[in-house]
Amino acid sequence: MSKIEVPLFEPDLTEADKQAIRDVLDSGWITMGPKVAAFEERFASYVGASHAIAVNSCTAALHLANVALDLGPGDEVIVPSLTFAATANAVAMTGATAVFADVRSDDDWTIDPDAIEACITPKTRAVVVMHYAGYACDMYRIGEICDSADIALVEDAAHGLTGSLDGRHLGTFGRLGCYSFFSNKVMTTAEGGMLVTDDTNLADRARRMRSHGQSKTAIDRMNGALGYDIEEAGYNYRLDDIRAALGLSQMKRLDQNLSCRRKLVERYRERLDSTNCVRFPRFGGRGKPAHYILPIMIEGGDRDDIRRRMAERGIQTSLHYPPVHLFAHYRGLGISLPNTERIAQSTITLPLYPTMTIEQVDRVVSELEHALQAG
Repeated sequence: MSKIEVPLFEPDLTEADKQAIRDVLDSGWITMGPKVAAFEERFASYVGASHAIAVNSCTAALHLANVALDLGPGDEVIVPSLTFAATANAVAMTGATAVFADVRSDDDWTIDPDAIEACITPKTRAVVVMHYAGYACDMYRIGEICDSADIALVEDAAHGLTGSLDGRHLGTFGRLGCYSFFSNKVMTTAEGGMLVTDDTNLADRARRMRSHGQSKTAIDRMNGALGYDIEEAGYNYRLDDIRAALGLSQMKRLDQNLSCRRKLVERYRERLDSTNCVRFPRFGGRGKPAHYILPIMIEGGDRDDIRRRMAERGIQTSLHYPPVHLFAHYRGLGISLPNTERIAQSTITLPLYPTMTIEQVDRVVSELEHALQAG
């Protein structure tokens, strides 16, 4: 196997990030405590939400969102299939049924509002959208559909942090929004996630449910609470102060890193617009994207052969995503989503990360063109 010369992603970890972690280790309190509270306050302020609840993954955030909405057996939730499996799995974890809707087109890989409307039945309780690659779904049209049908709107904003639509952060349009801080996201806590909402009742329930349904947490008891009650059966979805400290440090560079990503994507567009057999999706031109990943569509040639040729020349690529409805767990539904399936068969994710250089972008594009020509 060839040595990777341009990776798909490299984490941006500074000395300040490492010192923030060391400070927590030296403090004597490493589980959920004051750093988590500070992280939640800072994050809520940044995205413009009333409440932020830190958890150990975006999957946990998605599950808590569904639980807070009282979803369960007999309920249906409309989701995209061109997403990571957690979007649908978090629905299945409640006993509700995930109903898959197609994406819009080869040029817009976000969930199609018309497909959402076609999927609504008397059993539909919610819609979960995913801002693919950090590009905004058509939130105004989807919001109108949900309001008209009296169903909840949840945002899987795992890709969407720093993205916005008309000045409003992605993840704050629905009743609940869910973010990921996995290692390759626009900021990281290694593992971690955040649930945001403007609904105080939903926020209070999510806070209880992330910590076993406890009325008082460990830090509450450290500060004088003499005991706790279990108000309902919950989960161990807590974030710890070590990772929260890393999150607080990383947030200081969010806007700077977005600027770096934007410049790299502009260079990719400049080069790829003149590359034959490559489609650079525009996602409807809505809002300001987060530029989480750099997906393209190959319109000619064998996608997998192209990836192999690029790997042989030191360029790492990926796929976002195999369609969820075609995984074994969901395959029995027997549905067809033509746009999703066509895109998934042709997409390649190219390297993108804030410390990447323009020279590396040019190298990736040159090797892509070489692989296309070789095919």
